[in-house]
Amino acid sequence: MNLAFVGFKHRHTGAIYEEAMKNPQITVLGAWEDTDAGRALADGLGLEFHYPTLQSVLDDDRVDAVCLGGSFGERGGEAIAALRAGKHVYADKPICTSLSELDEIEALAAQKDLCVGCYLTLRFSAGIRNLREMIADGTLGEIGCINMTAQHPLQYGSRPMWYFEEGKHGGTINDIAIHGVDLVRFITGMGVKNVTGARTWNHFAAEKPNFRDCGQFMAELDNGAGFTADVSYAAPASCGFNLETYWRMTFWGTKGVAEYKMKGTGTAGIDADTGVLLQVACNGSRGFVPVELKSYDVTGLGEFLREINGETDLLINTAEVIRSSREVLTIQAAADA
Repeated sequence: MNLAFVGFKHRHTGAIYEEAMKNPQITVLGAWEDTDAGRALADGLGLEFHYPTLQSVLDDDRVDAVCLGGSFGERGGEAIAALRAGKHVYADKPICTSLSELDEIEALAAQKDLCVGCYLTLRFSAGIRNLREMIADGTLGEIGCINMTAQHPLQYGSRPMWYFEEGKHGGTINDIAIHGVDLVRFITGMGVKNVTGARTWNHFAAEKPNFRDCGQFMAELDNGAGFTADVSYAAPASCGFNLETYWRMTFWGTKGVAEYKMKGTGTAGIDADTGVLLQVACNGSRGFVPVELKSYDVTGLGEFLREINGETDLLINTAEVIRSSREVLTIQAAADA
């Protein structure tokens, strides 16, 4: 696959580039970026920005797929243009900022038989496989409640300043919660049925009072379970991404409880009636028996390439990307309303 980068305004794009360079089946042809700040994010990577315009990327017949790394508000239009030009699309998350853009992306991908991928990396984090298997084999019984915290540091001044420009960000829920909404579907097989309530507001970004840096929501899943989340930019800058509340998800079932923490104790299962330990991955924490954290030995970009090549036994595909994006955009729209 010949891949070209369209936009380079978020540091995630550098990680995608490095992932592409490690895959012998992917050739990176170059990139287009229209700002000096964006190009500076690629310093030291060896990426060449030799495409003068977006259209020059789309006109290059050698390009099979584009990777979108511009501001969130730019990506929907760029994805639509790329699909119209017959290119597969892979994007940093989120892939767009409105349901109308997503509708067009979905329709074009189906019409032109093209694939849409997204950098939803938490699916492949250590411990997620443990948790998914525990729920699939009935260890926890039927899931009734899910709680999620994913507070991030705002890092005003070092975070790209386009975040705070009108029309460039698209909402804190869409920005952060896409990972969690996608994980709930991946882990449990259930999606968001209804949005009970959602809210965004400004509290921590004193320099930008119009930027809604806080986001919370409550939703109902397909089986009637409740899903509550806080995805605010509320973490102190001094703590960075190291608090245990950074990507912490608790799944409460009729037979037990399981928890995923990116920072800290991994996953755990306790019998709801007896309190007997069922299965744990707690890095040696007192009272728990450590077990090996399991993950899936794949990458999102690798799965994207496999889908393009017609393979079907995938851990993420176009349909999943569209579903998760639609659910989180619906929650964001509820908050905006």
